[in-house]
Amino acid sequence: MAIAEHKQTPRILVAGCGKLGGAIAEMLSRHAEVFGLRRNPARIPEGIHPLGADLMEREQVESVLPDNLDIVIYCLTPSSYDEEGYRNAYVRGLENLIAALGPQPLKRLIFVSSSSVYSQDDDSWVDETSPTEPARFSGQMVLEGEQTALNSGIPATVIRFSGIYGPSRQQFLEAVINGRMDPVSPAPFSNRIHEFDAAAAVSHLVNRALEGKPLDQCYLASDCEPVRLDEVVAWVREQLPCAAPKPDARKGGRAGSKRCSNKRLLDSGFHFRYPDFRAGYQELIARKQ
Repeated sequence: MAIAEHKQTPRILVAGCGKLGGAIAEMLSRHAEVFGLRRNPARIPEGIHPLGADLMEREQVESVLPDNLDIVIYCLTPSSYDEEGYRNAYVRGLENLIAALGPQPLKRLIFVSSSSVYSQDDDSWVDETSPTEPARFSGQMVLEGEQTALNSGIPATVIRFSGIYGPSRQQFLEAVINGRMDPVSPAPFSNRIHEFDAAAAVSHLVNRALEGKPLDQCYLASDCEPVRLDEVVAWVREQLPCAAPKPDARKGGRAGSKRCSNKRLLDSGFHFRYPDFRAGYQELIARKQ
């Protein structure tokens, strides 16, 4: 996704420059000046300006924050998977960053969110207008972070990702190969997006913002084929040798049963490299053979 030509090189901050944030930063750095912020700046990819700060410490953030930013991308994951960890990652860290930014006239704040804000469990389709009533604290904290971004006074866009997989996220594939997945049939619907497409979707929205094109406040980013979990497992088992399911193998999904619609993202002009699970997993499997 190429950044459009501008009179000046765009200046972009990726707050939370981990797996996904780092991939986004690398993609954007081809045509922009990109700053990556994380607690350990040594782990920020080459070619990205490293900024070391803990987003829980507002003064640290203020001390390293660049001026004249055009775009800020907030892409944190919890350091602990309890309610406090989620609140720090999705709410408090964002509040500190917004305060540190002060009056900078950003073109757009992009908040990386999750389809965990949906609690639907009836195989129904969900989109950006569907009710968000998460039952778990994780989804509740993510939703609170969305509202923090949208109420910040900065033009903001939320992008809700379904399950991200790819070369650096092969836990599901390894579980099937090693016999740790044995879902019931019919299993709940599952939704996913390849990590390349996840980074490319953010880059696409950033490009639109820099071009001055209109952006919606929310996009649901998932590939083009929601599919029942047992169908994915059966397909993987057909592609390569897998261990027989173990007695304690996982039987179902963890996120209800819904089908995520990506129509709004597609309508914005985005094109998937991996439009379904077969395209993405086939490439991963080929590397193992």
